[in-house]
Amino acid sequence: MKITVLVSRLVLGFLYLVFGLDYFLHFIPYQPPQHPGAAGVFKTGLMAAGYFYPMQKSIQIAGGLSLLSNWYAPFFAVVLFPISLNVFLFHTMLVPSGWLMGVLLLLPNLLLGFGYRACYRGLFTARPQL
Repeated sequence: MKITVLVSRLVLGFLYLVFGLDYFLHFIPYQPPQHPGAAGVFKTGLMAAGYFYPMQKSIQIAGGLSLLSNWYAPFFAVVLFPISLNVFLFHTMLVPSGWLMGVLLLLPNLLLGFGYRACYRGLFTARPQL
């Protein structure tokens, strides 16, 4: 399990760091796709909000650095999970041709959650004693 957590942590950290930095630095040469239908409306709405993408990409950069350096990795695995899940759902429901990217983010995130399950025991307490 240690090797699975290590590989998952490094893959997820690398992906989030690279794609988070690319939003600000534009070092990956590609033309962003113009998504048709609901996917385009969804993405246009997020872009129009103004704050959403810079906030999300900043969280991705912080999470990627955390996972790569193994500082607060269990915390950032939880913080990044909603982003991984959203990418997976976007690419399987709205743009099925990109399903692999969703899997490449969700699978290592789920494996980290399982590997770090001891760190989360306190979160899953039905009736916490204060």
